[in-house]
Amino acid sequence: MREAGSKVMTLEEAVSRFVVDGCSVAYGGIAGREPMAVSYEIVRQRKKDLTHITDTTIDAAEILIAGGCLKKVECAYIWIGVVGSGHNYRRAMEKGIPHYLETEEYSNYGCSMRFMAGALGLPYMPLKSLLGSDIITHNSRIKVIEDPYGSGPLALVPATHPDVAFIHVQRADEKGNAQIWGMVGNDDNISRAARRVVVTCEEIIPTSEIRKIPNMTAIPSYCVSAVVKVPFCCTLSPYQGITGWTSPSGDKSLQPPRPGRESFPGWMSGYTGSRIMRSTGRRWDGNVCPSADRWKSKIIKFPGLRQRSRTMPTQKTFQPLN
Repeated sequence: MREAGSKVMTLEEAVSRFVVDGCSVAYGGIAGREPMAVSYEIVRQRKKDLTHITDTTIDAAEILIAGGCLKKVECAYIWIGVVGSGHNYRRAMEKGIPHYLETEEYSNYGCSMRFMAGALGLPYMPLKSLLGSDIITHNSRIKVIEDPYGSGPLALVPATHPDVAFIHVQRADEKGNAQIWGMVGNDDNISRAARRVVVTCEEIIPTSEIRKIPNMTAIPSYCVSAVVKVPFCCTLSPYQGITGWTSPSGDKSLQPPRPGRESFPGWMSGYTGSRIMRSTGRRWDGNVCPSADRWKSKIIKFPGLRQRSRTMPTQKTFQPLN
């Protein structure tokens, strides 16, 4: 059980403290509620040789790949959903830009079972569905055995324990009790499987408010190492009660480079870098970015979630990668 009391810190502090070169990182959410601001901060701090463990991460994983932060991915799916190809993932795998990635592939269900096994303290989890796939032939970590109780072959997927997990929620208290509206995905199991958990949230509220609807608390405080207030952390990614999906509106931060701009440092500085955002944990620094009005217009009022005016994510100057 982790320490009691306030765990509030800034995003910069959380990434600096818990993300070290060579560690494994997991994100909450699944094709939505992805902590985009965390990816920006990891890139900004030049973290490297990371392993990203996920079922499905789209935009947020693309940023990590684009920044050259990842060495390996253990996943089912990294793409941009309804928008199209995951251009950065494809460039890394096909052309080695910025470098080639090691891959360890599972199905979405297989990834979910890995988190569940980690949460339960089990070494593996058995499942049948992978037997109908050739994923087994490409992943030596998936073992096939005969069920000792006679149901036939079983595929065993290994438990996973990410070094740190970042999970964005609509609201949390200072101790880390976190409440999620909408699809929880695997966040409850991820928070129990990971060695450290950083909860990012839209707002920090008193514990007395958490206790009014305790059934909404998906992540209890004893799982959490840090709490960071990051309004609009997931922008581009949809999440219940806050914004819809903004990727289809033409955001260029995840588009492929123009012809002749295959030099990755130039692409990073000219595209993704111009959209990198920094949070102080209290408010967003700098000027309101041009897309802020669009995001404000997509805020959805949702019962139980306090709606308040927030300063929006901002443009930042980003130095080209060496």
